[in-house]
Amino acid sequence: MRMKKETIACGLALFAMFFGAGNLIFPPYLGMESGVLWPLGLAAFVLIDVVLACLGIYALSAAGGGEVAFNRTIGKVPAVLLSATAILCTGVFIAMPRTAATTYEMAIVPNFGDEVGLLPFSIIFFIVVLALTIRESKLVDVIGKALTPLLVIGIVALIVAGIVHPIGPIGEPITAHVVQDGIVAGYQAMDVLCVIGYAIVLADTLKANGFTDHTVKLRILTFASLIAGVLLTLIYGGLTYLGAMCGHTFGPGLTQAQLIVQITQQLLGTTGVAILGCVVALACLTTAIGLIGATASYFQHLTHGRIRYRSGVVICVIAGLLICNLGLDEIISVATPILTLVCPPFMTTIVLILFARHIPSNLLYRGAALGAFAASIPLAAHAAFGIANWVEALPLFSYGFAWLPFAIAGGIIGGIAAHVRAKRMAKPHPATDDTTA
Repeated sequence: MRMKKETIACGLALFAMFFGAGNLIFPPYLGMESGVLWPLGLAAFVLIDVVLACLGIYALSAAGGGEVAFNRTIGKVPAVLLSATAILCTGVFIAMPRTAATTYEMAIVPNFGDEVGLLPFSIIFFIVVLALTIRESKLVDVIGKALTPLLVIGIVALIVAGIVHPIGPIGEPITAHVVQDGIVAGYQAMDVLCVIGYAIVLADTLKANGFTDHTVKLRILTFASLIAGVLLTLIYGGLTYLGAMCGHTFGPGLTQAQLIVQITQQLLGTTGVAILGCVVALACLTTAIGLIGATASYFQHLTHGRIRYRSGVVICVIAGLLICNLGLDEIISVATPILTLVCPPFMTTIVLILFARHIPSNLLYRGAALGAFAASIPLAAHAAFGIANWVEALPLFSYGFAWLPFAIAGGIIGGIAAHVRAKRMAKPHPATDDTTA
């Protein structure tokens, strides 16, 4: 019974940490564009965002933890550089401060106007985050048992209202690239970047609660990932369906944030906008708590306790407070090229770790990650400065996966190199004759 309760708490916590405000705005817009093909767009989004992230939690846990898995595959120094960069992107520089800016834009301004400035709001926001994150052992309990139910209730209320009172008929798609749009939306959410930090948080919590056996912990995290994956899929399905009913009612001129506001206004009026504000605030709050806790835990592990958890939390909170006041648009614009550079090698490594038992040599991992990184450099330059326009001609560019063929080629080269090295090591050396005539 105790194991069952812990599994449910971890599953709910993982769901809340993955489900940020960005995840809230992508599915409705995808549904509006997809029309009657919204299940197809949803499937592509879920595959890239939900499935990959949840499999990442399982893969890292089965391999002994994020740090161990990365060290064994691509080597200690590349592992530290790649995982630390991913953690910094999510927990310090981009995703975490974006939660406060998003809450302000979608929860405060629509309900209270811009008289409440971003600076005073962000101070209050991060004080709350600090209070709920500072005690490491209570992190999953706070997220999983207290905040998540409130978050789910708010979202379900919107979805149920849309089902009972449809906004309009579901029409034909207004995009010719339903699958591509779903893949790109899942790529933009990029929950997979968070898996190494989240795996550490969950493992530390299980250890603190008395679960020390690896098999037991893996079983809990496996079912927790399933719980989170099912909840995310159901929520995304409902939100995508709401968006699919809006294609002829609102039209494609709205932004992603404006669309979800219009949906709630249409369904529940002023009350709906207030509910949306609460949902966004809770989604951003739980995500910020998870990201900061994961970042602090990661650097405590990385530095062997020299940077303590509480110190890491304080540093992250201060950084988030400063960066979020740049504004949501500025954070998003800066994030695009950074994520374009970091995500490909990270995603490649995570996927390959799933097959660790069948890949004996780390040369294949290194080759694939290096190939993905080499391709991501011109892609990031194109995203940031509009240069290297030739990347648009690369295969899979419109899907957001122009780096994938390079990752595959790098993996093949690494596999061949590993095979050649193994043959050389297995080849017997010629016997030497030390006798003299």
